[in-house]
Amino acid sequence: MQANVKNRNGRVYPKAILQKEVTRYDQNYIKQNRAFGELGHPEGPTVNLERVSHMIQEINEDGDNFMGRAKIMDTPYGKIVKNLIDEGARLGVSSRGMGSLKPVGRNVSQVQDDFYLATAADIVADPSAPAAFVNGIMEGKEWIWDNGLLGEREVARIEKQIKLSRKNLEKTQIDAFETFMSSL
Repeated sequence: MQANVKNRNGRVYPKAILQKEVTRYDQNYIKQNRAFGELGHPEGPTVNLERVSHMIQEINEDGDNFMGRAKIMDTPYGKIVKNLIDEGARLGVSSRGMGSLKPVGRNVSQVQDDFYLATAADIVADPSAPAAFVNGIMEGKEWIWDNGLLGEREVARIEKQIKLSRKNLEKTQIDAFETFMSSL
């Protein structure tokens, strides 16, 4: 989530409002293992358990951005998300909430103090926040979002290196075996 920047919906979320709601959401949902997100972005604030694809495990503040970590769940919609990511799809994330808006300029509204964060991240095809796209997956089960944007992580690089090493090891073993067999 991003504070103090206009999103494509023309909304600006003041940092103090996001801080307050993220703190409440963390206490009441994340720490209680109740912070679910859905594939798609329903209109209402209620989470539909049949559509849950992931569980948000952590949100931290970093300047005007709120970064987090979520686990892709082994649910029908979680499997769809995992497969889309495995196939290289570029998915976005979008928070869901409700509250009043105050016009502050042409096509710009500021979210007010009554804002209620219903879920920190649904997985969507077309997010409203700038650069709110998922670009990676770790351990085949988790994704990390940093302001909605996933950058390549060191763990992903190491995992790729291990896979390449395994392929090279198999080839080396086969070559060694062939050399041994030809010397008999």
